Amino acid sequence: MRREFIPFSQLKQQRAIVVDSTHANGLMLSHWKGAPTPQQLRDDTSAAIVLNALRRELPILELPYVTANHFDIDGFVGVWALLNPELALENEELLRQMALIGDFRELDLNHPLAGEALKLVCWINAKERELFYKPFAADEMEEKEASQCTHKFAYFLREFKRVLQDPDWEKGAWEEEVASVLLGYRDMYKPETKLTPYPALGLIIIHTPHPLHYYALFSRTKGYDMVLTCYEHNRYELEYKYTTWVDIASRPTLPRLTMAPLAKRLNELEKSRYRWSHDAITETGPLLRLEGGQLSRTEAYANPTEREIFSSSIPAEELQQEVVAYYQLRYAGIRPRYNWSWKEVKELSSEQ
Repeated sequence: MRREFIPFSQLKQQRAIVVDSTHANGLMLSHWKGAPTPQQLRDDTSAAIVLNALRRELPILELPYVTANHFDIDGFVGVWALLNPELALENEELLRQMALIGDFRELDLNHPLAGEALKLVCWINAKERELFYKPFAADEMEEKEASQCTHKFAYFLREFKRVLQDPDWEKGAWEEEVASVLLGYRDMYKPETKLTPYPALGLIIIHTPHPLHYYALFSRTKGYDMVLTCYEHNRYELEYKYTTWVDIASRPTLPRLTMAPLAKRLNELEKSRYRWSHDAITETGPLLRLEGGQLSRTEAYANPTEREIFSSSIPAEELQQEVVAYYQLRYAGIRPRYNWSWKEVKELSSEQ
């Protein structure tokens, strides 16, 4: 059947398939926490949930309208797939890779389609910046994301099929970002990059000389939900990945916990003129960093290469010990499981 994309605001009058979002007047195909996605369709990304539904040809897909309350790669792929079901299933693995790279930033070039998926993701990134506005920039605008994103959807729904069929036609748009990712990916396998995993904490510590594009930096973090990155000159960032903002289906996770006591402890140790600050655990990818409070949501979402990371007086080994000790204490007695609710997450943090 033919489906049509409608603005999210029309859900008040028109029942629709809701992708990568939630709304009471719709069939939700979303990995957001608490979304009532049918159990048999659950997956890590919203696009994968959509593809699962198309593969099963479920009767619940007979609604003629599709919508989302924001534009990102995962949500776009899901919407596009519902509007182009045959072509989507022909390119199913490629679309799944796009959603994983775009949402979780976990590029795996061992996958045979990851390189092509990366081109398409970077094309969307480039065109989004060139023609519209950066992710989260609508927070600072009078017209908010749920309304403005319809312009992005209109453009990419019209153009994506052409680029999907031959990404190299748009090489001028994606080649700079792809090159940056591939250089960073190579750096992640150089001897000077060292990884220290703490599986029981869902934490991986990365020592690498300089900041990298997220698609490269997170390429070796699959299965982990927190990343402590340690760069030269005592520059650090600790981040909860987006994998714990949503309900993933492939593995259990630990809940996010507040970073406030850890920031307080690091400020007691910090001798530079900078102060440690942290984002709320409800942010998509909360950061703990020196002068973190000065970042807008757009800057925090951008790649580490696009923001200044300040030097700390705390040696790397001591900083690492503080982070590990903090989470070993706070996670004691908490076991990984599926589908932590925001209510549970907030209550656990209030007890810290």
